[in-house]
Formats: sequence, structure tokens, C-alpha cells
Amino acid sequence: MLFDRLNEGGPFFMYPLLLILILIIILIVKGFLQKGSVDKTISLISSIALFAIVWGFLGQIIGLIGAFDAIESYGDVSPEIMAGGLKIAFLPPVFGMFSFLIGRLGIIILTWIKKD
Repeated sequence: MLFDRLNEGGPFFMYPLLLILILIIILIVKGFLQKGSVDKTISLISSIALFAIVWGFLGQIIGLIGAFDAIESYGDVSPEIMAGGLKIAFLPPVFGMFSFLIGRLGIIILTWIKKD
């Protein structure tokens, strides 16, 4: 099901977001295992997570532009087709936001552990 959604949301945007999510998880684990200062890791997670959300919204905007171009060329479009197109357009930002939230949660936990 995951790969169906990744393909449905557009592989050009969804697969890089999957790689970004994996990278964020690896950096969070590295931060837990790291004995010294984790400030650089926290900063890197923050930057990558922000990139994920922006990349997702870029995918949505490009998808909506393509959808509106198709609607303009076809003229009358049924509500079902419009709803399906909107659903697909929202997949990259949702995945980007999910990656962002995982990154932020990791930053919160790493910051909390660092202070002890």
C-alpha cells in the first residue's frame, strides 16, 4: 500500500521524501547513540525536515498547476475527477509534513536528553 501511495503521489516528489524520512530517522538514531554534543545533528535534522515540508508543498503546487491545465483544456470536469486529482495533489505535502513531524519529534527528544 505504501508504494501504491508513493507512485500515486508522483515518484519525482514522493521517493525523495521517503529517502529524506529514512535519513531523518538515521540521524535521530545517530543522535541517540552519540556520546558527545548532538548540536550539529539537531541542526541537520532541523534543516532536512524543513526541506521535506517545502519539497512536499512544491510537489503539490506543480501537481495543481498540471491539474488546472488539464481542466482548462478539457473544459467541463466532473466532481469525482476533481476530487481524485485533489487527493493526489495532497499526498506529497502530507508525506512532507509527516517527515517534518518525525524530525521535530526527534529534535525535541534529543534536546531533552541533551539537557540531562
